[in-house]
Amino acid sequence: MKCIKTTDAVGHVLCHDLTRIVKDVMKDAAFRKGHIVTEEDIPVLLSMGKDHLYVWEKNENMLHEDEAAQIMYEVCKNDHMSPTPVKEGKIELVAECDGLFVVDVDRLDRINETDEVMIATRHTNTPVKKGDRLLGTRVIPLVIEKEKMEQVKKIAGDKPLAALYPYKPMKAGIVTTGNEVYHGRIKDTFTPVVIEKLASYGIEILEQTVCDDNQEKITAAILELKEKGADLIVCTGGMSVDPDDRTPGAIKNTGARIVSYGAPVLPGAMFLLGYFEDGTPVMGLPGCVMYAKATVFDLVLPRIAAGIEVTKKDLSRLGNGGLCLGCKTCHYPSCGFGKGR
Repeated sequence: MKCIKTTDAVGHVLCHDLTRIVKDVMKDAAFRKGHIVTEEDIPVLLSMGKDHLYVWEKNENMLHEDEAAQIMYEVCKNDHMSPTPVKEGKIELVAECDGLFVVDVDRLDRINETDEVMIATRHTNTPVKKGDRLLGTRVIPLVIEKEKMEQVKKIAGDKPLAALYPYKPMKAGIVTTGNEVYHGRIKDTFTPVVIEKLASYGIEILEQTVCDDNQEKITAAILELKEKGADLIVCTGGMSVDPDDRTPGAIKNTGARIVSYGAPVLPGAMFLLGYFEDGTPVMGLPGCVMYAKATVFDLVLPRIAAGIEVTKKDLSRLGNGGLCLGCKTCHYPSCGFGKGR
């Protein structure tokens, strides 16, 4: 491209969008890339503070920002995402369904370490709704070397940088434990909270079973729910190290593979996660889930709902950002809780 005086620009082709800003009225492109400047445009351009303009001079070794933006889009796009129109060299991706948004953070970091390109995303492992913005990408200059964009493609490889996993239809079985609930000494206020959280991901309740603090009965209840076809089993209560808390042992006795008993999250340190051989997850929820607005359950459940197996490494990574600050007014999920990685 070359720079010329605006008063000499009639007949030339603009090589980039020109944005006009009127306070409290508009911020939009008054002239688009490819526009041929007319005599009538000159006063408008001058009123926008454009005494000089860049007009396009094609160079086979360079790419215009819009062409580069298309490459950046191709690097990021995946199923269940739709692009916005290119505007001032920027493309955003929008969710086409509810689901879990996941980013390959290592590759994202490497691409953003490349000069003159950028990709800004939501945090990885973030639950999103249909229509939510997922990420935005653009190059910094108006034109960029083709070689640099080849570097970006090489870093990205053949796999899209981001993914959106729709929530799967699931039915959950709930095992409510505790002598105090079983014998009617107190009202069960735990299960309604769990049901509400499950429902927010479209998970239906298959059945609820209430057990006293008998380890064998809790184990039997879990196995019975699995036999009845539960896609997910949630156990509430009895998760601490007190002698009467039998739920962790009961889950282990089902034969499920225990991923972890304990998580680096507060609230939620006494969380337990396991999987049966066929992939059915079973969780032991500590009491904090009943009264705290955001806990480890809120961090793990979206992944379970999306059909993604949670590993020990996934849980260990929750420690960075895993401390809830207990704000007087809870802003979760619009806060840093659980957003470390």
